[in-house]
Amino acid sequence: MEKISVQLSKNLKSKPTDQKNLGFGRYYTDHMFIMNYDEGEGWHNPRIVPYGPIALDPAAMCLHYGQEVFEGLKAYRADDGRILLFRPEKNMARLNVSNERLCIPQIDEEFCVEAIKALVNVDKDWIPTEEGTSLYIRPFIFAVDPHVGVHPAKHLLFVVILSPVGAYYPEGLNPVNIVVETKYVRAVKGGMGFAKTAGNYAASLKAQDEAEKIGFTQVLWLDGLHRKYIEEVGTMNIFFVIGDEIVTPALQGSVLSGITRMSTIELLRSKGYTVNERLISIDEVYEASQNGTLKEVFGTGTAAVISPVGQLLWDDKRMIINDGKIGTISQMVYDTITGIQWGKITDTFGWSTEV
Repeated sequence: MEKISVQLSKNLKSKPTDQKNLGFGRYYTDHMFIMNYDEGEGWHNPRIVPYGPIALDPAAMCLHYGQEVFEGLKAYRADDGRILLFRPEKNMARLNVSNERLCIPQIDEEFCVEAIKALVNVDKDWIPTEEGTSLYIRPFIFAVDPHVGVHPAKHLLFVVILSPVGAYYPEGLNPVNIVVETKYVRAVKGGMGFAKTAGNYAASLKAQDEAEKIGFTQVLWLDGLHRKYIEEVGTMNIFFVIGDEIVTPALQGSVLSGITRMSTIELLRSKGYTVNERLISIDEVYEASQNGTLKEVFGTGTAAVISPVGQLLWDDKRMIINDGKIGTISQMVYDTITGIQWGKITDTFGWSTEV
């Protein structure tokens, strides 16, 4: 692969001064990474350039047929000044899984991790230092062929942008309230549910909008065939603590293989917990809530890390989990993973990568 060229911006932006109210995805740094793909030439011309608009032909295929994939990871500033990434090689491996499903050429995973490191290093002064903040990293690939015709693209762009962020949910680490979705379907086995692609999120918008209108933060999706087996929350994988068992839905082609999900399973098993990846129905969860064995529910994802669930609404059935408070397992997972991410505790798993 070619050497990454760097063109520094001559017009630097003012950085947000109120780090306690960064929100999520509201601010963007001074630079971005871009790389082209052209059939016959492969991926080429990797470059870091000033952040700015990307010119697209009105007939660009991404606008008409949604051939697009993306990833999400973060950079953290440790107290000793080190800049840490959390398992970035796993994100690039998952991006190639999405690429395969969307007929997008494979990327060089190791090179793309190095490109991310280079971009973060250029804009390292944007990494916030307030407790709970980080620099969100958004790599994405999209088709740019100016052709209104349904076929895999021959010309694409790989882009990485950066954004200083705070908590994803306004509740922060306080438990969120979630609606169990019974009307709409997001994904089915054989579809694109396991890929991180824009279409999956577009399919979730209607249910998300309706949930917010009745005061709920997110929706919990059920499988598209039987409409009873739990899959994932709109922006998170999901875990249930039932008795002495911790359950998370198995990956069967319609659920995203979350990096935080993977890390949570590895962490819990290392501490002796029984963690099973299996089918779990909403009926089982409701029964557990009724007989007192449902101890905790929490979501996992890059954006929120750990998000405890305080309430589930399933049709007219309301489940209050752990009196609406964060549970001890949820808290332990959050403290451990974020401790590793921010370099506050020893990383015995080898998850951190220094920029």
